[in-house]
Amino acid sequence: MSDSRTYFLKPTSVRHFTKPPPTSVPPVKPATLAQEIPTVIPTVITTFTMTHDVAESLSKMDISPLYTSDKRGSDDKGEGTTDSPFKTPLQAMRHWGKEPFPTIYVDTKEEGGEPFSVISQAQMKKLTKVFQREQSKADGKQKKDKEEAEKRSQNLEESKSVTITEDPSLPAATVTKINKLEQFRGQRVKVYGWVHRLRRQGKNLLFLVLRDGTGFLQAILTDERCKTYEAMLLATESSVALYGTIKPVPEGKSAPGGHELHADYWEIVGRSPAGGTDNLLNVESNPDVMYQNRHMWIRGENMSKVLKVRHAAIKAFRDHYYERDYVEVTPPTLVQCQVEGGSTLFKFDYFGSEAYLTQSSQLYLETCIPALGNVYCIAQSYRAESSHTRRHLSEYTHIEGELPFITFEQLLEALEDLICDTAQRIMASKHAQMVLDINPGFKVPSRPFKRMDYRDALEFCREHDITKEDGTFFELEMISPRLRSVR
Repeated sequence: MSDSRTYFLKPTSVRHFTKPPPTSVPPVKPATLAQEIPTVIPTVITTFTMTHDVAESLSKMDISPLYTSDKRGSDDKGEGTTDSPFKTPLQAMRHWGKEPFPTIYVDTKEEGGEPFSVISQAQMKKLTKVFQREQSKADGKQKKDKEEAEKRSQNLEESKSVTITEDPSLPAATVTKINKLEQFRGQRVKVYGWVHRLRRQGKNLLFLVLRDGTGFLQAILTDERCKTYEAMLLATESSVALYGTIKPVPEGKSAPGGHELHADYWEIVGRSPAGGTDNLLNVESNPDVMYQNRHMWIRGENMSKVLKVRHAAIKAFRDHYYERDYVEVTPPTLVQCQVEGGSTLFKFDYFGSEAYLTQSSQLYLETCIPALGNVYCIAQSYRAESSHTRRHLSEYTHIEGELPFITFEQLLEALEDLICDTAQRIMASKHAQMVLDINPGFKVPSRPFKRMDYRDALEFCREHDITKEDGTFFELEMISPRLRSVR
């Protein structure tokens, strides 16, 4: 391609001249012109062709400016347009990714004029240095990660040649659970569980915290035992079998149960995905992530305590009822009648007939009273109450009791006895410390409970500034005429 024009390029524009500018190449001396022509002509032709092709390519590129606004921009959701600007110019640079940058606009400081103006050279220079430091740090991290990956790959290859076997000269290991280990101190045991946490310290030391549902155990793997291929790939939530001796922790150190397992052999039972649970959850995970991964979240120490305390509470309720001669009934949860009103029923088709998930087992319990006397049940109940979210309490564990031939005062005494006795049973059980871990200020309720009628309750709410959601106080007019007359 031949072209007699010359193009001068800038980062954001192409200037076209029909003639060379005054600062063109100085003329060549006649004496040397003949000597230079053979080499100059091909170079000039090549230069003209290349500059023309670059100009055509750049003219086809759409290098749009980027817009930022401290007032209405967003670095998370912005797109760099006038309608959806970034919040900061630095984020605009990150979005572009490399130098040179397109023209960056910021909020104008002039009132009544255009909403955007070009960023100042001083600010652009300052932010460019910040961007360059970030890029340098990112490049350094990328280099370091690459080196670590190569080193890890090499270590993995070397680990394939490392094998361990159980020493037949050692005494046979006793299989036990973590919560029973105190009685086995000084003895060789075998414990199954899941890796709750792990920490590597150099090539020859690996600390594990094992979880089996009954408790937590710290274990130590040394030398060849932490150099095998399985040890190199070990991650949280892998299931393992550990063999070793239970020893008290050194003075000044701490571990669950006050002891640790010094492993002499171990086996992988089931390997977890790379990264373990850390790739799914951490302490900074938002509630939506926790809900979606609830099966993993309950493996944490606090959430597992909640489930264990719930187990203790249900047992305490049952023990209370059993010792007071109540009979437990297991009523159905698929029903064909409503209990609390039709607006909160979950409906479904039951072999061609309309049926519902139960709102309460009250009616079934009432039918059992003539045959069994005092009865109770612990079952699921369902309420289709309107809500703005699917994460609504539409299903819950319902504890219900029915007693015949009692007065209202006897009903209040039965409820008071149920609450206080159940709380006492929980705090007298092995789960008491878990209750205090979850709720440090918990105290067993004392008897008798305060009794008051509706008028007294309204006055109590006023004295203690207890209001409705709109901030107003409860009024007597809100109560039905029948209840107003009850004292």
